[in-house]
Amino acid sequence: MEKTLVKIFRKQAQDYPETAFQLYKQEGSFTPISYKDAYADAVDFAGGLLDLGVKRGDHIGLISDNRWEWEHADMGIMAIGAIDIPRGCDATPADLAYILSFAECRMVVVENSAQIQKLLALRDQLPLIQTLICFEEPTDKDTNAAKDAGIVLLTFNDIIAKGKAFNEQHPDTVNEEIDKGEWDDLVTIIFTSGTTGQPKGVMLSNGNFITQLDEVDERIFLYPGDRGLMVLPVWHAFQRAVEYVVMSQAATICYSKPIGPILLADLKALNPQVLPAVPRVFEAVYDGIYRNMRKTGGIVYLLFRFFVRVALIHAKIDRVLFDKTSRFGIDKRWLQWPGFVIPWLVLYPIRLLGNVLVFRKIKAMLGTGFRAGVAGGGALPRAVDAFFWAIGVKLVEGYGLTETAPIISVRPIKNPVFGNVGSPIRGISARVVDFETGKDLGRGKKGVLEIKGGTVMKGYYKRPDLTKKAINEDEWFNTGDIALLTRHNEIVLRGRAKDTIVQLGGENVEPLPIEMKIQESRFVQTAVVVGQDQRYLTALIVPDKDEVESFAKESGLAYKTYTDLLRTTEVNHLIENEVGLRVNAKNGFKMYERINKVALLEKPFEVGVELSAKQEIMRYKINDLYAKEIKNLYK
Repeated sequence: MEKTLVKIFRKQAQDYPETAFQLYKQEGSFTPISYKDAYADAVDFAGGLLDLGVKRGDHIGLISDNRWEWEHADMGIMAIGAIDIPRGCDATPADLAYILSFAECRMVVVENSAQIQKLLALRDQLPLIQTLICFEEPTDKDTNAAKDAGIVLLTFNDIIAKGKAFNEQHPDTVNEEIDKGEWDDLVTIIFTSGTTGQPKGVMLSNGNFITQLDEVDERIFLYPGDRGLMVLPVWHAFQRAVEYVVMSQAATICYSKPIGPILLADLKALNPQVLPAVPRVFEAVYDGIYRNMRKTGGIVYLLFRFFVRVALIHAKIDRVLFDKTSRFGIDKRWLQWPGFVIPWLVLYPIRLLGNVLVFRKIKAMLGTGFRAGVAGGGALPRAVDAFFWAIGVKLVEGYGLTETAPIISVRPIKNPVFGNVGSPIRGISARVVDFETGKDLGRGKKGVLEIKGGTVMKGYYKRPDLTKKAINEDEWFNTGDIALLTRHNEIVLRGRAKDTIVQLGGENVEPLPIEMKIQESRFVQTAVVVGQDQRYLTALIVPDKDEVESFAKESGLAYKTYTDLLRTTEVNHLIENEVGLRVNAKNGFKMYERINKVALLEKPFEVGVELSAKQEIMRYKINDLYAKEIKNLYK
């Protein structure tokens, strides 16, 4: 394999020139861009940057959401050895001021007028910026304001035009720059959106990304011209890695949005092979299926529930019999065969009938060529995982962090094993160590997961102190995740070490498994468990508005506003009962892990407020935003 990402892109453009590199929506229909044309754009963008005086090692801000030009600009920046500093349009002014100044960016590529105005308003905090390049056509107001601020404002097309002229005069220069690229060259500094506070600049090299491609391309396999449907933020490490996985297999990047009606329509129109997304996207599909079935009601809903129940039981038995579930130590699983074979045989034809009558219609929503969903960027709820497995839709879970570029592991599409996130990919080693001593605990014991190998970052930009804390002398990176390793070296996650709640009695509680169980209720959209330094646990609950209002209608509850509805005794008892039905000894929870009280929140959590860019809960913000509600839970 080639030693830089741009060299891989160049080779694919040579080998598959007419294959679609991207499909993007224009006036309601999808427009293709070939590998040849996309690479030509990247070369011209690189030439335009050289014409403007950009040099190898320069830092260039890249502030944009998903669009086809992003990848062309990214490849153009890397082609000449410059380094991009990416972020999405939802970045706050405070974050942009910190990131772009800390990274010493003199040039920034932005998506639209809104980003131009955002940066111009920060002019005093960003004195180094000399040039802005906009993907969209700026307004006259933008042009005048930039001029007044002493900033050169150009468009993406301006840079392409400059690059064409530059490359005509210097036909070999960009290729020579590409050839200079090395495995260890820094290509991006991604500032983590963070769940703990100030963003940290993660320095990632060509080698960090390419290490993943060796085995991920086997586990998440695509053929030239296959399609991957993209809904993740393009600046995020997960999405970038996914796009490089698609590109390295000469497949096609298709852009959509994680919005139910849009995503379903695009699945039908594009018929993709893979859909990489955060777990919340698959949760939304799961919830939507159940919601539609409940609305349909009658015999259809009864049949749906019956066949799903049978499929869940049969799939669980099947996983035990055929070694498709996580195993720890010597479990003598062969002894279970006699008791499981007959139920497996009895339920098998019923499950097949369920596929014909029910599941086939659900699978048709994903397209006829759908190979698998790939969940990453957060914990996949066990109920969602089991449901898709049972109905015959491949949904494989992966795991990683920005600091590992980001892929550490992923279940293979061909032979997935339930209950884990796969074994580490080639080039990566994993171990679980004791919380206090750092001693290697071996397999089957819970501790902190550490990673070593080619995907581990070069360090935190200008923060050697933080780098030293994260990566020890033997080059093991502390992920901060609680995990254990299975008999076959697969990783089973149990939460984040920093999220552990320590109660007054000294009990340590991992909130994530409790929250995921609560969120299995159709009446709960989001749950956050709290209880640090308290006698008992409580939870902040964001109810599912549609489901709660349906309950109110069915129960004949009178109310004026949704706020009033959430204050009713009936709704509070409903949510408390839903929590109690799930978090109990029967489901494996200890007495001190039970939820004593709940507070219902009216407003859904938002990215940038309570949620990070990959829709993880930012707990340090929750404690501040809902301090009053938490205080009331302990009165």
